[in-house]
Amino acid sequence: MAPSLITAILCSVLLKLTCGANHSLLHNQNIGIGETLVSESQVFELGFFHPGKSRNVFLGIWYKFTPDVVVWVANRNHPITHSQGVIFGISESGSLCISRRDGAVIWSANPPTAASRPAVIRLLDTGNLVVSTEEDHYLWQSFDFPTDTGLPGMKLNLITNLTSWRDWDDPSPGYFVMKIDNRGLPEVVTLGMGGTRKRFRSGKWNGLYFNGIPRFYGAAPRAEYIFEQGRLVSMWRPYHNSMIMRSSIDASGAIQQYMMNLRKDKWNLVFTFPRDQCDEYGNCGLNGICTVEKAQRCECFAGFAPKFPKDWDLQDWSGGCARIRPLNCESGDGFVEVKGVKHPDMLTYWLNTSMSLDDCKAECLRKCDCSACANPYITNGGSGCLMWFGDLLDTRELPAAHSTQNIYIRVPLSQLVISSNLEKGEEKREPINLILMSIATGVIVSSFINGSVVLLTKWKWRVKRYDEDIDLPTIKLATIREATNSFSQQNMIGVGGFGPVYKGSLPTGQEIAVKRLSKSSGQGLEEFKNEVLLITKLQHRNLVKLLGCCIEGEEMVLIYEYLQNKSLDTFVFDHDRRTVLSWPTRFDIIMGIAKGLLYLHHDSRFKIIHRDLKTSNILLDVSLNPKISDFGLARTFEEDQSLSRTKRVVGTYGYMAPEYAFHGKFSVKSDIYSFGVVLLEIISGKKNREFEHNDHCHSLLGHAWLLWKEKRIMEVMDECLKETFVESEVKRCIHVGLLCVQKLSEDRPIMPSVVLMLATDGATLPEPNEPGYFIEGSCNPLPSFKSPSIKSENGMVTITDLEGR
Repeated sequence: MAPSLITAILCSVLLKLTCGANHSLLHNQNIGIGETLVSESQVFELGFFHPGKSRNVFLGIWYKFTPDVVVWVANRNHPITHSQGVIFGISESGSLCISRRDGAVIWSANPPTAASRPAVIRLLDTGNLVVSTEEDHYLWQSFDFPTDTGLPGMKLNLITNLTSWRDWDDPSPGYFVMKIDNRGLPEVVTLGMGGTRKRFRSGKWNGLYFNGIPRFYGAAPRAEYIFEQGRLVSMWRPYHNSMIMRSSIDASGAIQQYMMNLRKDKWNLVFTFPRDQCDEYGNCGLNGICTVEKAQRCECFAGFAPKFPKDWDLQDWSGGCARIRPLNCESGDGFVEVKGVKHPDMLTYWLNTSMSLDDCKAECLRKCDCSACANPYITNGGSGCLMWFGDLLDTRELPAAHSTQNIYIRVPLSQLVISSNLEKGEEKREPINLILMSIATGVIVSSFINGSVVLLTKWKWRVKRYDEDIDLPTIKLATIREATNSFSQQNMIGVGGFGPVYKGSLPTGQEIAVKRLSKSSGQGLEEFKNEVLLITKLQHRNLVKLLGCCIEGEEMVLIYEYLQNKSLDTFVFDHDRRTVLSWPTRFDIIMGIAKGLLYLHHDSRFKIIHRDLKTSNILLDVSLNPKISDFGLARTFEEDQSLSRTKRVVGTYGYMAPEYAFHGKFSVKSDIYSFGVVLLEIISGKKNREFEHNDHCHSLLGHAWLLWKEKRIMEVMDECLKETFVESEVKRCIHVGLLCVQKLSEDRPIMPSVVLMLATDGATLPEPNEPGYFIEGSCNPLPSFKSPSIKSENGMVTITDLEGR
């Protein structure tokens, strides 16, 4: 045997003996698949691993006693798809490398300065992977390049952030970033949409802590912070070898802190953020305050009222609040104190670190556009002056144990609402459906106005009840004709069962969609009235908005908001445009449709069955947000009603539930079935009825069912999603889709369960049964029943003379 080969074999054996359980790698040593470094006290381990169900390989660090808890990933942007011959080590220049044995580099990290002598890789008991030539001098360390986990001793600063995994099986950079934000006063924020949009924020630094999150008390060392000229430049928790703890940002954007109970060998969750819906950024819109303990989560500040009152009745607070009356610098304004809050975001502000609260109020009243003020710091009994200008966003009430900071909302004298001195037994907050009227005699209270203490009387309230009559503008036919260029062919953007739809532009410049009843349509006055009566009472971000109507002579016209991207089917089923819908976009569309349907079935004033939910009835706005449209066939149900029957079955074949098509029975479960079809069409990019396969004559539902039974369900997915899909989400959505299209209506879930299943990763879902209606074509006839007569027009069917047996 050649000497060089003998040497290589001896080196390989020596490497396995010295590195298999060693905590360091010397120059030109390496480890391969199945070999690891272990920190000196056996706390952390470094090696190659497969995350979750993924087949890709990554180099990472995990707790040796809980290998599934990975705290750092080296090559998160460079997954190893073929792990044969992959090694990790250090080069002569001191660079860390993941490479193949032929020298091809997969990932590398270069120390900023060259080593004067051979460097060593060491895995420390802190979880820090370091490159050094001396014991305490690091040329490079993994703590400077964190992934999704913060460890004691690791400093987060203006450069280093925590970034979530893409999903539970993919450690590549995900959609959420946790970072320090120094706008105004320092705080910690979580950004979504790849780091472009605020998702959560900790609340501003108040001199001792971030005022929007509870302080952590316990045996763990307190976090330490470094400030430079009022900017937070670094924060960390000191390392103690007796404490094993970690913080992380997960794939959903949640920040969690854990401590290990070594006696029980168990991780304990000690802190999670967000705690509730009030931690969601801007949950109550502009000038609203969120209080999770109350039945109605959002309220308007004193002096404000809901901008869209009907939306608030429907628990949709996103529109926020607007001032009832404008501020008045000349006649005098005052303040209403709101106690115990996370201060609003500092969108437009003025900050003074030394001014007293009284001086701050007086200064705010001198600035006509100052809308609120507060002490930013709790030190010295409260100090400094923070003023907000314009709208207030992202304010929440805090639990009593954490309610150390107040805010003073500026309101006109004529609108000043006093809540702290109301008579005993009266409600201590402003009801949403009340309107403040003139001063009446009552309890005398005081308030700070224009630098003086003045006496005011209590305010009197009057209940305003909403008018239940239809309040829909009528638009003249001449105006509509002008807007649509006399219903010209060039302006036509689609055709539905009701008739053609045209794009138009009103004299105000507003773009509209005009639906004109066709004389040849199977629909008529009944559907027209039905749509007007229903949709004017429905307000939800995932439902299309009806702007007006027109009835002149034989013309019946409905005017809607114009949605730039038309209907979903023009994307999903188009070979070129489907690529615009990445998997995250499709998942958002699925969730939006589900939330719209949840509103119709459970959250609106009426329980509403759509009866014609299909891909072409989902419209997309400029941001590709989905909106359910076409309520001409919809029906209302009583609160306790579960099933209805009709002899006039109308809908679209391929989306209709079997019990409805064959027996005229419809319920919320009919819509659930239609939703399941739409969901599978969105994922597959194929139409249910027009699906074709060389091996069988099944529809898309039948094809999905066959693949499900053969455990090949991912083959349903549109191939154009291969670069963007999240496997766990796709599988979950297909699973939910099959549950929705089950043959028996009683087997199908209801919408609250559907939304929960779609939104919850890792949940155990029931096994689906055979879908209804899944055999199509001539090779396998439909089950025997007495055939109704079927008339088809524009994809719609009318079924009469039903006698199911």
